[in-house]
Amino acid sequence: MSHHNAVLTPRGRLRLVQLVHEQGLTFRQAAACLGVSVATAWEWVRRWRGATLDERQGLVCLHDRSSAPHRQPRLFDALTQARIVLARRRTGWGSRLIAGELEMAHQSVWKVLKRHGFSRTGWGPRLIAGELEMAHQSVWKVLKRHGFSRIARAPRESARRYEWPCPGDLLHIDTKRSARFTPPGHAVTGVRDRSSDEKYARVGYQFAHAIVDDHSRLAYVELHDDERAGTVTAFVVRALSWFAARGVITRRVMTDNAWSYTRNQSLARIFAARGVRHLRTKPYTPRTNGEVERFHQTMAREWGYGVIYLSSGHRQRALRYWMRHYNERRAHSALGGKAPITRVRNVCRHDI
Repeated sequence: MSHHNAVLTPRGRLRLVQLVHEQGLTFRQAAACLGVSVATAWEWVRRWRGATLDERQGLVCLHDRSSAPHRQPRLFDALTQARIVLARRRTGWGSRLIAGELEMAHQSVWKVLKRHGFSRTGWGPRLIAGELEMAHQSVWKVLKRHGFSRIARAPRESARRYEWPCPGDLLHIDTKRSARFTPPGHAVTGVRDRSSDEKYARVGYQFAHAIVDDHSRLAYVELHDDERAGTVTAFVVRALSWFAARGVITRRVMTDNAWSYTRNQSLARIFAARGVRHLRTKPYTPRTNGEVERFHQTMAREWGYGVIYLSSGHRQRALRYWMRHYNERRAHSALGGKAPITRVRNVCRHDI
């Protein structure tokens, strides 16, 4: 297909033909006017002369032709191509598996030869089956020709936004892992030159345990060395007390399906004692816990990578200052440009 800025688009080719037929220029002169070769000028004039009146009116004769050969004796017949496409749509398999499913077994070939009286002549069934089996490259070409080389993704479910009416109605809990470091890394410095000792140093990870209130977006975060059940339980106890000190009484908590949440007996006892309902997200659906997932993105961008720290220890010490800024001063787009603390000072149901 010609580029839209090319010299010889269909209308440019028509101009070339007009220079020869209407203005009487030679092929060499017409080619020089448009900056093309004489052979190119001759080719398009020849196609114009051999075209019908309808082809000339629609400029069909001046369009690019397919480079596919006119005769393709080894091309799969229409029925075989249909079988390949149906197998793709039915199973979603790749070309290798489809080729293996559709190739002929030598027993089937022998039955066909016997049925038609050719079981004792020429090649045996094994050789014929080998001759007729499909190459996976050929299967891939068929899938690409019919637009099935890549299966279209299923349409995503439309976003369903919600917000609980009062602080404490629902708290979102999640954990995010971040690497420890001694010198700042290339993510913030842009320098990728490191010594072999720095490359193979095993400094470990920190886990940011976070709780975000659904209504106010008020957040509480702690950094720990692991995400085990005991660590999670102790963190949740301190977080619920922190929210309660600000007048937020927790009624529901949502987590993902990690074992440190779902099979944590000590956490279940804490929730039962405080009358907190434990909700779980749908498997492989992190958007259900979207508030805390989005908080982790903001936290990584502004606190984790927004400042160059000398070490992960310096980054850890800066967390409490950034959290105070996030909760008390940072404008939040979901809250109309206000800070999360503004939705907590006048807590719902406190005037009952």
